[in-house]
Amino acid sequence: MYGLLMIDVAGTSLDDSDIELLQQPQVGGLILFARNVQSPEQVRALCDEIRKVNNEIIIAVDQEGGRVARLRSGFSPLPAMGKLGELFESKPTEALKLAYQCGYLMASEVLAVGIDLSFAPVLDVNGVSQVIGDRGFHQSPEGVVALSTQFMRGMKSAGMATTGKHFPGHGSVAPDSHIAQAIDEREFAEIENHDMQTFMQTQPWLDALMPAHVIFSKVDNKPAGFSSKWIGEIIRNQLGFDGVLFSDDLSMQAAHVAGGAGERVLASIGAGCDMALVCNDRESALEALKTAQTLDYPNQQRMAKMVGKVPNWQGSLESTCQQFPEWQACRQAVAEFL
Repeated sequence: MYGLLMIDVAGTSLDDSDIELLQQPQVGGLILFARNVQSPEQVRALCDEIRKVNNEIIIAVDQEGGRVARLRSGFSPLPAMGKLGELFESKPTEALKLAYQCGYLMASEVLAVGIDLSFAPVLDVNGVSQVIGDRGFHQSPEGVVALSTQFMRGMKSAGMATTGKHFPGHGSVAPDSHIAQAIDEREFAEIENHDMQTFMQTQPWLDALMPAHVIFSKVDNKPAGFSSKWIGEIIRNQLGFDGVLFSDDLSMQAAHVAGGAGERVLASIGAGCDMALVCNDRESALEALKTAQTLDYPNQQRMAKMVGKVPNWQGSLESTCQQFPEWQACRQAVAEFL
């Protein structure tokens, strides 16, 4: 059974406390950070070790490209998606092809080292946000839709599920929700006609969504990820989205409005998220786990769709990636662009 909590570990291999935590009911996911990464070989060994302890677990990472890339040493570098947006202005056909190649290259290398998914793509329209910036594909919803659709085509061709973030859009609010409270005071109609378009128009390609830790005060007084209005009424009913809903990291500053770690998990799952992320704070993860174990398991069929097509390890990243027919060509094209 896939549990509802996604946690993290401190090092490049598991210690006894990690093993004990991974064996707990309701631990269903693990996210890797840069501190967990030394080399492709080591990451694959770590993922294999995690799956030996818990074989029903979704392993995730943030490998968007540019400044948000946890897998660096030994992996192919990826441009920030905003660079594709710049190319799109003058050479749209080339940019769309490159977006596909970036999605395929990212997904094949992430899967090769045993990780199911990268939380990608970023569907925020690049506006005034301090935290989005060149993580966003473009300044217009149309540009984001065109480029991200090709990026997701690449991901899916390689065997990885997609996660659109940060619903309904973090790009038009300036504060960084990792460290501050983010409030967007626009009317729902304005959000729907601008920021939400990227999610609505790419919905057929989306397997999961991650709501923003942003309060859209004209819609609800709670951040979107804690709001049954956003999740139940808008995402599930109005948009008819039936994929997985991952909370953004509940350790982020903007999530603290909901109280302690246990209360944040309750608020997130109670609003309708399937899986809650509690990262970079083991004490909070243990507190969250106590609460999680009083709750029902998430929808198992929904969670199972997020499992990546991880290939057999062939001794090195390069040899393993040869199993992906387009890897070599995509790697070359992306390297030439960089």
